[in-house]
Amino acid sequence: MTKYKLIATAAMGLEAIVADEVRKLGYECTVDNGKVIFEGDELAVARTNLWLRTADRIKIQLGEFKATTFDELFEKTKVLPWEQFITKDSEFPVSGKSIKSTLYSVPDCQAIVKKAIVERLKSQYRAVEWFQETGAKVPIEVAIRKDFVTLTIDTSGAGLHKRGYRVQQGAAPLKETLAAALIQLTNWTPDRPFVDLFCGSGTIPIEAALIGQNIAPGFNRDFLAEEWEIMPAGIWEKAREEAEDLANYDQSLQITGSDIQHSAVEMATQNAQEAGLAGVIQFKQMQATDFKTRDMYGVIVSNPPYGERISDRPGVEKLYQQLGQTLADLDTWSIYFITSHEEFEKHFGKKATKKRKLFNGFIRTDYYQYWGKRHPRED
Repeated sequence: MTKYKLIATAAMGLEAIVADEVRKLGYECTVDNGKVIFEGDELAVARTNLWLRTADRIKIQLGEFKATTFDELFEKTKVLPWEQFITKDSEFPVSGKSIKSTLYSVPDCQAIVKKAIVERLKSQYRAVEWFQETGAKVPIEVAIRKDFVTLTIDTSGAGLHKRGYRVQQGAAPLKETLAAALIQLTNWTPDRPFVDLFCGSGTIPIEAALIGQNIAPGFNRDFLAEEWEIMPAGIWEKAREEAEDLANYDQSLQITGSDIQHSAVEMATQNAQEAGLAGVIQFKQMQATDFKTRDMYGVIVSNPPYGERISDRPGVEKLYQQLGQTLADLDTWSIYFITSHEEFEKHFGKKATKKRKLFNGFIRTDYYQYWGKRHPRED
C-alpha cells in the first residue's frame, strides 16, 4: 500500500464539517479554503469516497510547486511519476483553473501539462509513441493560485453528492452534500423525531435516514478509481464490506417529510425507495403551516422558499410569519431553516440562537438555528 497526499474538496463554509468526517474515519487532516488535506493509502481513497457525506470529491495530489513561466510548468510537471496512475491506454483529460497568477491562460496551461505528461509517459513506456486513451479515465486538474501550481487526480468521477438515489428532482434541488451538512449541524440523534416541512424531492429526510442508520452515502454508486490498475485487488470490496457491517438497518427512525405539492411527495417517495429506505420515512402532502405534533424534543430542518424574485417576496414573508406562529409553542423542539432572505428573523418573529453563513450553490444563505430546551438526559 502506498501513502498519498489526499484532498477532500468542499463547498465554501463546509470545510470544518468535512474535516470532522475525515477525522472520524481515523485520518489526521488540515483545513484550507475549499479543501481538507490528509494522508492515506488506497484503502483511504475507497473509504473516504464511500463515507464522506459533505465532501465534493476525493483527489490525489501528485505535485505542488511554483511556476511563473510555461517552461517551468512543463519541466516541473514532467518530473512527476505520472506512470504510477496512467497506464498505456488510460484516458487522461486535463482541466484547469488559474486565479491571480502570471500564467493566466487556462487553455495554454492545460495543453502544457498534457504535453509534459505525454513526454513523461513516452520515456517510461518506450514502445509507445501515441496514447490511444481508450482505457480507464484518470482526470487531471492543474490549479494555479498566486503562481502556486497544484496537480491533482480525481478519484471520484461524478461528484460525491450524486449518491445514486435521486431518480427525480424538483426545480431547485438542495445538493445532498449540503443537506447532510445541515443535519450534522443540528443536535438530532436517531431516537428523536425529525421533520422537514418543505421536503421537495426528499433530500433532507433521505440524508437524515442515511445518517440515522449509519449507511455510507456512497454505498449505491461507482467511483472512477475502481477501474484503476494501481488499486490493489479487493480494496473496494473490503471498504464496502466494512460499510455493510457498520450499517444499522434495524435502527427505528421517526422521520417525516411534507410538502404542499403532491408531485413533490411522489418524487420524494420514489427517491427514498431508490435509496433502500421505503417505509423508513413517512412523506405526506401538507401545508407547512398546518404542522401539529404532541412529540417532544424533535428537530425540524427545512429549506423553505427564499423569495429570490421580488414578486415572490411578500408571499414568502407572510409564510415566514405564519411559520413563526405555527412553531411558537414547540419549546422542546430545535428548529433550523436555511434561506437567503436577510430579514427572516424579523418575519419569523424570533431571533435565532445561532446563525451560520452557507452557500446553496452560488446563493449566499444563512442557516438560522433555534435551539429547544435540552433533553433531560443531555443534562
